[in-house]
Amino acid sequence: MDDTDAARRAAVAARAAADAGTLADAYVDATVETKTGPTDYVTEADHAAQDRVLSVLRDGYPDDPVVGEEDGEDPRLRESVPANGPAWIVDPIDGTANYVRGMPTWACAVACVVDGDPVAAAVVEPDLNRRYVAGAGTTRRDGVTIATSELTDPRHGAVVPFYWWPHDARDAYSAGLDAAVRRFDDIHRLGCAQATLCSVADGALAGTFTDRQVASWDAVAGVHLIRRAGGRVTDIEGEPWTVGAEGLVASNGVPAVHDALADCALAARTADEA
Repeated sequence: MDDTDAARRAAVAARAAADAGTLADAYVDATVETKTGPTDYVTEADHAAQDRVLSVLRDGYPDDPVVGEEDGEDPRLRESVPANGPAWIVDPIDGTANYVRGMPTWACAVACVVDGDPVAAAVVEPDLNRRYVAGAGTTRRDGVTIATSELTDPRHGAVVPFYWWPHDARDAYSAGLDAAVRRFDDIHRLGCAQATLCSVADGALAGTFTDRQVASWDAVAGVHLIRRAGGRVTDIEGEPWTVGAEGLVASNGVPAVHDALADCALAARTADEA
C-alpha cells in the first residue's frame, strides 16, 4: 500500500472515530448490559457507535471486512482479523466501564490493517477532546505531530498495567505491579486500553505491559499510533507485536525502558504459571 492510500484510510478512520465519539457522547442514560462478567459492560451506545463507524466505512470501503467488538448483523463483520487483504478493526467505546461510571477516559478507535499489519489508525477521546491519527507518516494529536517520551531512566517514568486481570488471576496482577513499583517512578491505571496506548504515543507515559493476549480492537489502533510516533511494541518475548501474540509491551523504544517493562510482563506471567 502506498502512502497516499494509507493517508486516505487514516482520514476515513478519523472521520469514523469522530462520528462515533460524537454519537456516544450525546447519549443520556444509555441502557447498560453485561457480557462475560459483572463489570464487562456493553451499552446501547456501543452498538449505535459501531453502526455509525460501519456506515462511514461503507461509504469509503464497502467491500472491506470489519472486525468489531460488538455483535451486529452487518455482513462485513468478522470474528477475527483476516490473514490477507485489507480489513478494519473497530472498538466503538473502549473503556465502557469508565463511560458507564461517568469517568472521562474512554475512546472510540478505528484501525485498518493489510495482511494483518496496521496501516492507518485513529483514536478519539471525546470527553478529553483529543483526536489521534496516523497513516504512513507521523502520529498527530489534534493536528500536531507527537512523539514518544525521551525518557532513558525507567526510574523517572510512569507506566500502566495494560489489562485488568480477572479475579482468579490477581496474583499475576500483583506480581506485575510489584515489578513495576521496583523499576519505575509511578503507576497508573486508566481503565481504557486505547487511551493508555495513546498516552505512550504522546509521551505522557513511559509504557505499558501485560502478559495476556490482547484483543485486536483493544490494541491495533494504539499500536500503530505508538510505532508512527517513534515507539516500540512487542510481545512478551520481544518480537514485534501482532494480533494474537502472547502479551504486549509498549514503550518509547529506549532499550532500558522497554526491557524494564518486559520484566514486569514476565513477572506477571511467572505468577500466572505458578
